[in-house]
Amino acid sequence: MLGAALCAAPAFAQEAAARIGFVNTDRILREAAPAKAAQTKLEQEFSRREKEIDDTGLALKTASERFERESATMSESQRQARQRQLMDQDREFQRKRREFQEDLNSRKQEELQQIIDRANRVVKQVAEAEKYDVILQEAVYINPRLDVTDKVIKALNAGK
Repeated sequence: MLGAALCAAPAFAQEAAARIGFVNTDRILREAAPAKAAQTKLEQEFSRREKEIDDTGLALKTASERFERESATMSESQRQARQRQLMDQDREFQRKRREFQEDLNSRKQEELQQIIDRANRVVKQVAEAEKYDVILQEAVYINPRLDVTDKVIKALNAGK
């Protein structure tokens, strides 16, 4: 009787073995066509504002350098007025740069969330189609044979 139970144990263990997969989210966000398209979209959307801010920063730097050169020949009231003007311009520049960065980060998060949502749906489709019990997104070590990232990227690129 004990022999029959021992023979049945390996067969039960094989049936109970979970099918595990792994997906590398960072790779998906770098390599998948929708992620690349989102990056291009953001660059186009924010490039004009970024150039304006860069130009403003350069103009402010030039004005500050000119003030440093010319301040020795100015009267005290002129020097104070120019200094106040430069400080006001710098404060405005910093505000615009901060607003730009906040807007950019907000839009990046929106685009990133859309890609992650799509990727998660694709991961679920792959898991169901190939009968995975679990697909992990983070791990300290993964055997490369468990990695299904390429399948997910391929499905995302195909627009599934």
